[in-house]
Amino acid sequence: MSGAPVLDVRGLAYAYPDGHQALFGVDLQVGRGERVSLLGPNGAGKTTLVLHLNGILTAGAGAVTVSGLPVTKANLREIRRRVGIVFQDPDDQLFMPTVRDDVAFGPANLGLRGDELDSRVHRALDQVGMVEFVDRPPHHLSFGQRRRVAVATVLAMEPEILVLDEPSSNLDPASRRELAEILRSLDVTVLMVTHDLPYALELCERAVVLSGGVIAADGPTRDLLADADLMARHRLELPYGFTVPTP
Repeated sequence: MSGAPVLDVRGLAYAYPDGHQALFGVDLQVGRGERVSLLGPNGAGKTTLVLHLNGILTAGAGAVTVSGLPVTKANLREIRRRVGIVFQDPDDQLFMPTVRDDVAFGPANLGLRGDELDSRVHRALDQVGMVEFVDRPPHHLSFGQRRRVAVATVLAMEPEILVLDEPSSNLDPASRRELAEILRSLDVTVLMVTHDLPYALELCERAVVLSGGVIAADGPTRDLLADADLMARHRLELPYGFTVPTP
């Protein structure tokens, strides 16, 4: 990694109010422009980690910084502009009468108005191939289209880091491919939480395995997925018949 990381997680630990310790001291650095997949079994702490990146959860110990800015209560407004999270269910993010209204919601809250706001909305929808649906109610769109609009709502904030939670889940093969093409075209740092290991291999050169609340492995995605012992230890399985291509 050249230069300072855009995302720097140091010694991050977190326990939920019921006493369940979800993270035990996570260290993770992501460079600007990297696409990194975050892998691990259910209960590994992946979602807990992600929710610390824009201050939804507050660290019990350790620290998170984004381009040198600490994730603290005082910085939340700017942090949430810099780190955009696309949740697994697009209906968690789409709640306005039209696609335009949903995509404009974040930038409008930053104070954008008029032509500047319209330009931001158009650019974000163009990035995900959804400009022609700008006046449609989101609930009239297909699931794959709603997911693309959900991505646009985050891109409209011009984030430095795009966090995607299970982006390929519930997508048909064509929608899955179309989303992959969109993600490859974006000039933004990507952290992708996924159980879809072929998708991780397709989109992310680097993978991190989180297991039991700690980083268990960090390296080229191809190497990690080809390590049968590593995969078995952390309950990661490739789909039946899928083999990791050799370089």
